[in-house]
Amino acid sequence: MTTPETTAACVFERSAEKWADRPFLCVGPLASRSYLPQGWEITYGEAAKVVADLRQRYVRAGYGFGHRVAILLENRPDFHLHFLALNGLGTSIVPLNPDYRPDESRYAIEHSEACLIVALPEWEKAIAEVAATCAERPAVVAIGGDFAPPPAPFKRPLSGEIGLRSEASLLYTSGTTGRPKGCVIPNEYYRNVGRFYTEMGGLATLRDGVERVFNPLPLFHMNAGVTSFMGMILKGGCSILPDRFHPTSWWREIIDSRATVAHYLGVVPAMLMKAPPSPDDRAHGLKFCVGAGVEPELHEPFENRFGVPLIELWGMTETGGGFIASEEPRMIHTRAFGRPLGRPGFDLDVRIVDRDDRDVPVGQQGELLVRRHGTEDPRAGFFVEYLKNPQATAEAWRGGWFHTGDVVRQDETGMLFFVDRNKNIIRRSGENIAAAEVEATLLGHEAVAEVAVMAVADEVREEEVMACIVPRAGFASGDALALGLFDFANEKLAYYKPPGWIVFVDKLPKTSTQKVQKTEIFGKNVDPKTLPHAFDLRAFKKRGGAP
Repeated sequence: MTTPETTAACVFERSAEKWADRPFLCVGPLASRSYLPQGWEITYGEAAKVVADLRQRYVRAGYGFGHRVAILLENRPDFHLHFLALNGLGTSIVPLNPDYRPDESRYAIEHSEACLIVALPEWEKAIAEVAATCAERPAVVAIGGDFAPPPAPFKRPLSGEIGLRSEASLLYTSGTTGRPKGCVIPNEYYRNVGRFYTEMGGLATLRDGVERVFNPLPLFHMNAGVTSFMGMILKGGCSILPDRFHPTSWWREIIDSRATVAHYLGVVPAMLMKAPPSPDDRAHGLKFCVGAGVEPELHEPFENRFGVPLIELWGMTETGGGFIASEEPRMIHTRAFGRPLGRPGFDLDVRIVDRDDRDVPVGQQGELLVRRHGTEDPRAGFFVEYLKNPQATAEAWRGGWFHTGDVVRQDETGMLFFVDRNKNIIRRSGENIAAAEVEATLLGHEAVAEVAVMAVADEVREEEVMACIVPRAGFASGDALALGLFDFANEKLAYYKPPGWIVFVDKLPKTSTQKVQKTEIFGKNVDPKTLPHAFDLRAFKKRGGAP
């Protein structure tokens, strides 16, 4: 038995009663897409009937509280419809990344103990081959009009009742070392992030029953799969589901789907700014774009060119909420991402600490720690735990604060500024260098299409800065370009920050969310400094300029 707003499904059912005729999910027209090229839309009322039918099919097969069902449904509307059907039964979903290799899929399926895999027809054979290698060999079923899930295993792994703290999904974070961690996400998390989204305020104020949110990020992550989705349900808005980010058709998709809000990662504004001017640049109906990671140098030029504000926010899979810089002044020439607002039970408390978890003075950088504000339980609305990894859970929550791993600073007004990820801090001769700062600088050079900055071992200085650069068309890699890029950075950064090494590459490996996988740029056991196309610029890094 559940009560109103206990589950995501309950929230949806209430909205479906209130906004039955309003559009709920939309796939905009796109001729190059392999499915629904003409576009598609469904109302809340229509979706409620589909969800109810799917739920009965799962009920007849015996699925219920405590089961986990893996879903391989890409960014299709079926993802949300099957989630709502299962959520109403207390069954948790395990979204699978379609970019996973077989071994990665096998790990997620086995680790989660998923008892069923629901897949697109085109994925059925491949994922069935993976399932056959798993210890428990879960069944696989493809979606479609005759959808009939096989009988559920009799044994259910959990006991209890459906509620705010019961599991709604198991989301795997993209780890940089080792296997991904499975974040157990409760219904309370879904409710909280939806409220966070609806209460962003300022330039990001949402209207009831009006907004149409275009989110190109993958549904197997919390941004599109939980945050904007639940926000739209609470506001009676429409979730627009592009298959992914297409830079060449972005504005046409925005226009054709009648989007009023769009989501981005830092790569999106950067790529759109490099496109030639088009009549579509200003033909859209966007009120604002919301995301994270836009380079400060591009922020104002983007807004001036396209006529839409980019609103920066911060959040993590684990936190179930975050911060947003939606009130003026947004400080768009910095990496500001908002302030703690002090809403009890909803907002987050903040500490900025050093490596020993000691608070640092205002204005100094340190690791961001957060917890729920004004509640007895500092973990309320957060993830419950890392599945089967109590040590990692305890380490993340040491001292009663969640350790984000993000390096930030805070000013006297409470504004938070992103500096870098802990793993992207380069320590050179006692100086901490943010890889993101060096990357942003190099991206300002006309010859640089993409760049990834990382630490490499140095026999004298502990670590040195290495920049892996994809040149733009028309620029030849070589000594002249390497020296020119160094001089360019050296003019803008303290002497120890420019790259001591530059390597030119054809492309940078990325995840499905367009995050650069720095660990995959070079092969295992490869010292990039020894590569024939690595340019050693360390001799130029001296106070006062070149030798």
